[in-house]
Amino acid sequence: MPPLPPDATRPANDVRHLQRIFERRAAHFDDVAFLPREISQRMRERLDYIKINPAHVLDAGCGPGDDLPQLRERFSEALVCGVDLSWAMLARACRQDEPDTRWSRLLPNALGNLLGKRGSRLVQSDFSALPFAAGAFELIWSNLALHWHSRPNLIFAQWQRALKVNGLLMFSTFGPDTLKELRSVYAQLDASRDDGPRAHVIDFVDMHDLGDMLVENGFEIPVMDQERLTVTYQSPQSLLADVRRWGAYPWSRGAVGLMGRSQYRALLAALEARRGADGSIALTFEVIYGHAWKAVPRTTPEGHGIVRLDEIGRGPLKNR
Repeated sequence: MPPLPPDATRPANDVRHLQRIFERRAAHFDDVAFLPREISQRMRERLDYIKINPAHVLDAGCGPGDDLPQLRERFSEALVCGVDLSWAMLARACRQDEPDTRWSRLLPNALGNLLGKRGSRLVQSDFSALPFAAGAFELIWSNLALHWHSRPNLIFAQWQRALKVNGLLMFSTFGPDTLKELRSVYAQLDASRDDGPRAHVIDFVDMHDLGDMLVENGFEIPVMDQERLTVTYQSPQSLLADVRRWGAYPWSRGAVGLMGRSQYRALLAALEARRGADGSIALTFEVIYGHAWKAVPRTTPEGHGIVRLDEIGRGPLKNR
């Protein structure tokens, strides 16, 4: 893979570049969709323990729309909206709707509801600049999209703005141990060269840092947890192909050529050497789950403090 220039950051900082990545990968995303689908199921199990009845739901970074039918089924009275940067992904999401309801998404909300509209509303946009009014949603859901942006705190600020007070944010993302085997292999190969280490895959943010960002951006009662999932492969080529389809090689268009054939052969050999006792090659994914509620504001936009009537008299008595 090519080295990053010294001032390069993760690909979501270049919106057009990230868009091109997913435009190309949309047609073959089903090949690796098993992982986001599994994580989505685990997110829904966590949602079972939360009481919420939203009227407006946003799937931020909805991709091919696999989560939209489940959200519509769970919240049957809600208007469900999906937003994604890639038009090709949204075209696939459109096919998640029943054929006889797709047309109704072009109608105004009131008329669509009157005629029994059930399909999702789809919007092409960068989820770090949501084109929605403040307080538009009671629930924002995001499955494996947050790590595409190098500044999650900016994303949390946008999502906080788009939520109503006491609205719920629920998301999943990858943590720092994701692809640790591949990082180790690359570190081994970089050590044998004179030009030093290079950045080969995305850097992922730690769970505790994400929790701090939530609080800093106006969320309260954040609940964070993580688990590690292992996917095994029978060949290094299939492992690398899946990693590219997931998008963790955002700067590459193919393995051979950009790396050089000798480097690519060395990469394959290093992965071969990591076969376990069962003959497979393991790849780790650290999955972070988080949810938090939009806090009641404590200051006005001008910076003046807000005291709620139901809080008056709750503070400790001072000695006089």
